[in-house]
Amino acid sequence: VASLLMVILTRRLTSHSGHAAQAVLALTALARTRSRHRHQLAGGEPAYLQLPRGTCLNDGDLLASDSGDEIVQVVANPEPVMTVRADTPLQLLKAAYHLGNRHVPLQVTETWLRLSPDPVLKTLLIEQLHLNVTEEVAPFHPEVGAYHTHNRHAH
Repeated sequence: VASLLMVILTRRLTSHSGHAAQAVLALTALARTRSRHRHQLAGGEPAYLQLPRGTCLNDGDLLASDSGDEIVQVVANPEPVMTVRADTPLQLLKAAYHLGNRHVPLQVTETWLRLSPDPVLKTLLIEQLHLNVTEEVAPFHPEVGAYHTHNRHAH
């Protein structure tokens, strides 16, 4: 008989806590920004995030119940994305500028950009900026905005 108890995750552990995860919680980029939401763990058990408002989770974060009896690791769930590549760094920089002007959640690396699928933006990137756009399913780690209070490196 399956347990009907829901794991309630109320706090994020520090990266140096030494705790081992007992379960995995795979979340999309958008789901990692929801501090209060019902999810399912990888094994199908229900879990509820009850974290401080404004909490943004990152791939690899450890979450715990109030008692500390339940430890769960967050993983970035692969999701549909568009990956943008350019022939030159300047072309990629221009693409980042245009996408930023539209306030698009964007993952930025030295060699590519990644964003959620959007046919209008795909047309802009290919036809106007002459970039290579690949639609794929991959983990998505958009930049945290400059005005967001969460520091993604301070766990």
